[in-house]
Amino acid sequence: MSVTIERTSHGGWRPSKDRFLEILDNPLYRTIVDLQDMVTTSTTGFWSRRGVKSLHLPITTGSISSPMGLGSDSLPVEVDLFGERTFLADSMQFMLEYGCRLSPRGAWYMMPSFRGEDCDESHLNQFFHSEAEIPGGLDDVIAVVDAYVREMTSVVLDQHADAVASLAGTTDHLTQMLKLESFPRITFDEAVTLLGGDPLATRQHGSWRTLTRHGERRLLQEVSPVLWVTHYDHLSVPFYQGYGDAERRTALNGDLLFGLGEIVGCGERHVDGAQTRAALAHHEVSEDSYEWYVRMKQERPMRTSGFGLGIERYLMWVLGQRDIRELQLAPRLNGVTIAP
Repeated sequence: MSVTIERTSHGGWRPSKDRFLEILDNPLYRTIVDLQDMVTTSTTGFWSRRGVKSLHLPITTGSISSPMGLGSDSLPVEVDLFGERTFLADSMQFMLEYGCRLSPRGAWYMMPSFRGEDCDESHLNQFFHSEAEIPGGLDDVIAVVDAYVREMTSVVLDQHADAVASLAGTTDHLTQMLKLESFPRITFDEAVTLLGGDPLATRQHGSWRTLTRHGERRLLQEVSPVLWVTHYDHLSVPFYQGYGDAERRTALNGDLLFGLGEIVGCGERHVDGAQTRAALAHHEVSEDSYEWYVRMKQERPMRTSGFGLGIERYLMWVLGQRDIRELQLAPRLNGVTIAP
């Protein structure tokens, strides 16, 4: 059963006014509900066994994280809240770092993320983030991401294999991931070398570079269908990622690629206030909105690392879907009123 999609004059994606009724008998959406529930229950169990605490956090913030810095490709969503300038949260990672000072083994949450740029086949204006922050460094968070993704994928195969196979046509991509003894890992510099100067694979932005979706897909085809790329150019990532070398050229970060490309982003943070303040200046970001964050690190220095997994992107891979906008039960598009 198909769902009616309207194409606007500018080529945008917009569901019909009857979509909420049309999807009720569509097997895709019944399976999406099952898988959303699986993500929630699996995530809760995963962190509970590790003693990592769930935080209940607001969706508003004055300290945006992802849409900030020279290399950011996303935009914040600003709102006027009773006369106060604020933002709908792109992430509450900073509060998870705060939570690590209250919960010794770390903190996690699952909540919406709001972005201001246009949506497309692989990017939503509002999506669900599964995020966590733990004590330790980059290697520690990569290890926990590997375990988390493997566990969820195992549950999908154990409990939902038939439904997934009927929609995706196969479950080979799931078993292929689980057969890997470990997820291969290369640095950004190694990725650039492997891509051999392909002008469509990387972009040069002054003194830093970024990897394109085309570049990610080439790496997945030519290196491994599940792949970590680490140590990106520091100016291409947010200021809060730690430095990967003494020259401050690279970052202690990593993206886990599979399916459409980046599904998980992670990184090790600056330990103290002085490091954070220096990174803000390096990225030409005003300290005004991050004064509390700098003070926290100054008064309570701590080595932590964290990650964010895009839930709809993960489910898009599981279900073999080509357009992430079809993974929403209730679509939300910037500048468009959609009911319900």
